[in-house]
Amino acid sequence: MSTTDNPMFDRPIVEVTISASADEVWRALRDPEQIQRWFGWDTDSLADEIDYIFKEHASADDATRTITFGGRSDRVTVEAQGSACVLRMVRPAPASISDWDDVFDDEVQGWIAFVNQLAFAFARHRGQSRRTLYFSGAPKTGALAAAALGLPADARTPGTAVRVSAPTGDDLVGTLWHRGRHQLGVTVDAWGDGLLVIIDRKPDERRPAGSTQVILTTYGLSDEAFTALEQRWQRWWPNAFAPWNHDGT
Repeated sequence: MSTTDNPMFDRPIVEVTISASADEVWRALRDPEQIQRWFGWDTDSLADEIDYIFKEHASADDATRTITFGGRSDRVTVEAQGSACVLRMVRPAPASISDWDDVFDDEVQGWIAFVNQLAFAFARHRGQSRRTLYFSGAPKTGALAAAALGLPADARTPGTAVRVSAPTGDDLVGTLWHRGRHQLGVTVDAWGDGLLVIIDRKPDERRPAGSTQVILTTYGLSDEAFTALEQRWQRWWPNAFAPWNHDGT
């Protein structure tokens, strides 16, 4: 089938306004040390992943502040708007998809999460290092993570106050950072003004029970406080979620 029979159109994956200059944000997309402050989560392979995605399989144009990734023509641009800037990421999609949020795509949801982590880092923790935790699984009781943690389903507007006593033993007190059809981000005061990102995939053919991924981002916690946080979630998580593989099995 030719491209004229199945035309592709650029569809936004995510677009955010960041409270920093375009040059600052561009450096945060090009310097591996800075990328580690917002991309993904802490893992032994993070540096290799950054090298693979942002160097080996990316082409950067400094003049237009544009990065094109791999062979899929995914690209991110940084556009100056006064003292702030707009970061926009797009991916070609068939005409049948009017919005990338209409379908669940792991890579799309990953980019939405990571770009919001970047915007959060600039807004609240510019130049600071983070420590993160990551959990994933399929729900044992039918409740995906947002519901299992008791987060309000009707909170839609960024800045909305959130106050939840979670079954992990954490008081999730903060505000809604972002929300889409498949994920949300909530700031958490007790994590050094940190960020909780939840990606919930509703049940479908590939995952009949659905699946959940969560990223906990913390700043400035003592080793003791971070370890206690990790232990609380490690105790709770296996009771609510079963392991699953990212390849769909």
